[in-house]
Amino acid sequence: VQLQASGGGLVQAGGSLRLSCAASGRTFSSYAMGWFRQAPGKEREFVAGISWSGISITYADSVKGRFTISRDNAKNTVYLQMNSLKPEDTAVYYCAAAAWEGSKPIRYDYWGQGTQVTVSS
Repeated sequence: VQLQASGGGLVQAGGSLRLSCAASGRTFSSYAMGWFRQAPGKEREFVAGISWSGISITYADSVKGRFTISRDNAKNTVYLQMNSLKPEDTAVYYCAAAAWEGSKPIRYDYWGQGTQVTVSS
């Protein structure tokens, strides 16, 4: 599976962005998908995850109520809608695919190239 993330950019605090992650390959629908982020000098952290069916969804506490993960298996795409953005959300955001849903980066086998999100105060 090859992943291509897009949709990042510069936004003011309180604003919104929608990230997309397009996957190649016919087996996208069999993978759990996750979004992670990494700020300068920090470790990569889990943001949100969704099961292959879309039924099971988990979020990091820091984004609950503000971010929404979703997927469209017909379009081989997973999304991350980010609302009420804060300066501390600034990071490079990565999408990833795994055989099973989880919050640990090591569980994910395939990674996109990352897209920069910058939130100004």
